[in-house]
Amino acid sequence: MLKRTATYMPWLVCLSAALFFFFIFIQMNLFNAIAPALMQDFQVSAAVIGHLSAQYFYANILCAVPAGLLLDRYSTRRLLIVAMAVTIGCTYGFALSHAVWQAGLFRFVTGMMGSFCLLSCVRLAARWFKPERMALVIGIVVALAMLGGTVAQTPMTLLTDTVGWRAALMWDATSGLVLLGWIIWAVRDFPPRMAQTVLAEQAAVHEAGLWRSLQGMAKNRQNWLGGLYTSLLNLPIFLLGAMWGSLYLVQIHHLTREEASWVTSMIFVGTIIGSSCVGWISDTLRRRRLPMLVGAVVSLVVILAIIYTPHLSLGMLLTGFLLLGIFTSTQIISYPLIAESNPAANVGSAEGLASILILTGGFTQPLFAWLMGLHWNHQIVLGVPVYTFSNYELGLLIMPIAFVLGLVCALCVRETYCRAYQSAPHA
Repeated sequence: MLKRTATYMPWLVCLSAALFFFFIFIQMNLFNAIAPALMQDFQVSAAVIGHLSAQYFYANILCAVPAGLLLDRYSTRRLLIVAMAVTIGCTYGFALSHAVWQAGLFRFVTGMMGSFCLLSCVRLAARWFKPERMALVIGIVVALAMLGGTVAQTPMTLLTDTVGWRAALMWDATSGLVLLGWIIWAVRDFPPRMAQTVLAEQAAVHEAGLWRSLQGMAKNRQNWLGGLYTSLLNLPIFLLGAMWGSLYLVQIHHLTREEASWVTSMIFVGTIIGSSCVGWISDTLRRRRLPMLVGAVVSLVVILAIIYTPHLSLGMLLTGFLLLGIFTSTQIISYPLIAESNPAANVGSAEGLASILILTGGFTQPLFAWLMGLHWNHQIVLGVPVYTFSNYELGLLIMPIAFVLGLVCALCVRETYCRAYQSAPHA
């Protein structure tokens, strides 16, 4: 009986914690579904909606390191529960907002809470699983989050078109209450056998002080390279999955809103498939660097094909976005890479620094809108701005440039061979 419990309990804890990641990813990516309605309701331009959406990322960047420092020092479970509860409250608040500044405030606080979602999962995985299984576990956790991104596409689009964006967000928030109840029941900070070890780690972190933790985190090149790599390969989710994909597909490829939502959801479906497979491959090969290199190169080829192949059919777009999701999913390898490159007591703060770098990708949402607007002719139909291919092209070129930079990061990163920090060879 004890052996059976030891087998399923790590998965129960980590996947239950990942439900917050799932819920956060719905909030992060739902602008693809509600952006046209927001532009009509608030009577604002695409640039304003881009800045509104980006409030999540501004807050997430500001709070990523503080979240990591808190997770290194206090109960992961308690922090997770508080963050989930506040996020639910902010989702209700956003639904009831009647001014852009109100919606922006709730979006900002949601971003603050979102800084805990992946960091808490990595912290729990590091305590409940052996290092050689970390990539698989984190891959599955990310796959669950991407399922949330998928829910934010076609299901949220259909719900918004049926009941309106405000009612859709009320349903969204209410579903979060169910997930919160499950998290409270299932998540535990660490296995009983690790109680003394975790207490000793937390005591060591408190004794070392904040400044030494920040110094150790900032001096480790692996944290910077891993975070940048994931940030750069994550841009299709930020730009196409979370914000501009549907509008681009409707206006340039002349798809319906429902068809466009199916295409953008393929990024998340691809990442769901790719995350688990990439994690398993990396753990099996006992290599982190090789899959990262392959992912960056193939992602570059796929995005160039999507941008510049003329007259893409619905089937070709579905396939292209699916492949983009699969190969950019090598971004998940950065998380175990960073965990294996830092002392166990500082994993949270190290992943927090990486999260700051990862979430700087959110700044590309308003950048994308600004680039689209450079040569826009100011045509508006039914309250929604209309853009040409040349307008979109300027924004889309952000991604191939990012993938080239991601390849450089993968070339520079040091291989950990799936070993924990203490036994890894260090330069």
